[in-house]
Amino acid sequence: MRKSSRSQEHKPSRTPNLSPASPLRRRLLSGFIGAYTATLVPWALAQPVGDARQGPFLALSALIAGRPSLDAGMANRIFRALSAGQPGFSDSAAALLKLIEDRKIDPLQLQQVLDDERSPLAALPRKIATAWFLGVVGAGKKAYVVAYEHALNAQMVSDVLKPPTYAYGAYGSWMRKPL
Repeated sequence: MRKSSRSQEHKPSRTPNLSPASPLRRRLLSGFIGAYTATLVPWALAQPVGDARQGPFLALSALIAGRPSLDAGMANRIFRALSAGQPGFSDSAAALLKLIEDRKIDPLQLQQVLDDERSPLAALPRKIATAWFLGVVGAGKKAYVVAYEHALNAQMVSDVLKPPTYAYGAYGSWMRKPL
């Protein structure tokens, strides 16, 4: 019987030790604190960036749209369209982001500050906002549609309104100018 009592003495406890000095408890608390801290990091820093030039655009998009996350596929389409329509777009986006960071400009006051100073970057936030909210880059005959039902204006009301994903009427009727 002595052997059986010894084998019972050396059996590991199935209940983890969660005393304040326990290494397991410390690891768990560190993990929870780390996960919580990660939620405080701006989302744009954590988004995958396809191109190094796209990073400032994503950060500006987050600020201008005021959204915690933006669709990565749409971000790529918008970035490509804005870059194609404006030479030096990525440099302008980087300059605007640097200006915001250096001067600690409130995103809600950004457009007013740029307009008041007659900044050459004043058109950039409008272009980015139009692309994200309306899904259109450019204007007039140079307008390029990057999104429709996935544009932010449609997503914001999607719980109540469902924008059609097709044109009403016969095939090609959308090509005729309205009366």
